Amino acid sequence: MTVPHFDMVVVGGGIHGAGVAQAAAARGHAVLVLEQHDIGSGTSSRSSKLIHGGLRYLETGQLPLVYQSLHERERLIKNAPNLVHRIPFYLPVYQHSKRGPLKIRMGLSLYALLGGLGKAVSFRKVPKTEWAALDGLETKGLSAVFQYWDAQTDDQALTQAVMRSAQTLGAKLALSATLTSAVKEEARYRIHFLENAERQQCTTDTLVNAAGPWVNAVADCVSPPLQKIETEWVQGTHIIIDDTVQQGIYYLEAPQDRRPVFVMPWKGRLMVGTTETIFKGDPSEVRPLESEKTYLIETLATYFPRFRSLQTSDIQSAFAGLRVLPKAESGLGQRPRETRFVVDDGQQPRLLSIYGGKLTTYRATAQQVMDQLAKSLPRRKIIADTAEIKL
Repeated sequence: MTVPHFDMVVVGGGIHGAGVAQAAAARGHAVLVLEQHDIGSGTSSRSSKLIHGGLRYLETGQLPLVYQSLHERERLIKNAPNLVHRIPFYLPVYQHSKRGPLKIRMGLSLYALLGGLGKAVSFRKVPKTEWAALDGLETKGLSAVFQYWDAQTDDQALTQAVMRSAQTLGAKLALSATLTSAVKEEARYRIHFLENAERQQCTTDTLVNAAGPWVNAVADCVSPPLQKIETEWVQGTHIIIDDTVQQGIYYLEAPQDRRPVFVMPWKGRLMVGTTETIFKGDPSEVRPLESEKTYLIETLATYFPRFRSLQTSDIQSAFAGLRVLPKAESGLGQRPRETRFVVDDGQQPRLLSIYGGKLTTYRATAQQVMDQLAKSLPRRKIIADTAEIKL
């Protein structure tokens, strides 16, 4: 029996797996994607639904990440106007806030500079005469309100659109497919996997591990053994309330620990998130905690008095996703959010694992993956440029 051969096999059908498949197919490569469930069914459907530049990452000096995010945001708004739309963000500053008006203005100025100083990164200080229109925002102790622009998306729909684009360019997709082993054979990997419980195999010039929270579980299937990054899973929970806000998205500071929390309109209702809780266990079993629901309701009620009688029983629905962060002694908010890659061979890499990553920068991440593996891929005729593909 002839075993099919691919230029690349991608494990994981989240936003990064879809992005890599699109990038590889656009460069003319034969690609197979293995996804254990449905496209975008994991973390890529449980995010804050934001396409943003990462304003808060300025404080930890991650300027290249912010620059990249802002420019990728603009590409997505241009290429996926039905999926990504610009929306105003409101950042209230109170007398008790961790950051005062001057610091916020400086941060937004740097944000605008990194974004190219155009209209898309403009901001303003909202005059007091407009505060009453801000969806009932608490004004007691309010020192200033700043308004700037970022974007919102349906994360799962975006992931599915990227995968459809990859398939249109020739990528193959196997659903209900689980990698069981990947064995290196000189200049290729032999891949064994289950598809709908049936044993399958193929060979590939390159293998991309884009399994998100399962990245190290996939790495454990590889022979010879791979270097891995020691990680922690960080659970982020969102709640949905039968209400909404009209003016835009509110970027708030949780009263309990001063973490950022967003209050945003979502499909005619109100979404509040997110949390940061260390998770241990099976990633497929992640669930919102009662303590997280209480945390989000308390934050919402602090800034919007009409919700002060809200109980956890009033929550219509809630969902939790996992972020992969490098294990470290520092607090979660201080850890770098840049995507990290691990390869099997620095001189001639044929396997690359993706650790972390942001929804906003998935396309740029995919381009970096292709550049890292370029030496090991056959030369093909380029079909398209992902920077221009409409979604």
